[in-house]
Parts: sequence; structure tokens; C-alpha cells
Amino acid sequence: MIRPLLCIIALAGPAVAQDTQQGSAAMLRGLDKVSGRTTDLVVPVGDAVRYGRLEVRVVECRYPSGDPSSDAYAQMTITDLRQNTTSFAGWMIASSPALSALDDARYDVWVMSCQS
Repeated sequence: MIRPLLCIIALAGPAVAQDTQQGSAAMLRGLDKVSGRTTDLVVPVGDAVRYGRLEVRVVECRYPSGDPSSDAYAQMTITDLRQNTTSFAGWMIASSPALSALDDARYDVWVMSCQS
């Protein structure tokens, strides 16, 4: 169990080491797997929005200083309000959404970009 976690940390490490800037909000995209409908969510850093039965809170959103339109990553906490459990807590990377993904039967949420 420890080895896969170390691989994730090793892959995420270089992105964090780059010269980055903090965004004021994260642009997220949600997918309702039942209806097939996507929804764009703009979540200010420090705030939360409700998406279906989920509460999505953005703790931090960062992007490379030299290229604001490139790879963003956000630290988020996603809570299932019906079950009162944390479904996701950690960093999501826009270019690799499957690397650290929300595990939910109905919804997918991933990072698109940061807004400055």
C-alpha cells in the first residue's frame, strides 16, 4: 500500500517545486454520470459550493507563473453531505485528473484551471 502512495507523491513533487502563483478561484468541471450533464463550477479559494449531494471546498489553487493558462492544481476537500463523509481530500492536477481522483458512483469532479 505504501509504494503506490510514494509513486503519487513522487509524480506530484515536481509540479509543486515549480515557480507558481496562487489563484483566487478554481475552475472545476463536474459530471453527473447518471444524466451525462457537465457543470462548470467556479469556487473561490477558501469557499465551498454544492454540487448535487457533494460539497466541494477549495483550499488552494496554484498555476505556473510563466504560463497561467497551463497546468493548474488545486487542493480540495469533497464531502458527501448525505453520508457526512469525506469522499476526497488532497490535490488534483488538471493535466492528470486520474492521478488523484474523486471516487464516487454518481459524480466526477476535476480541475480545469485557476483564476487569478
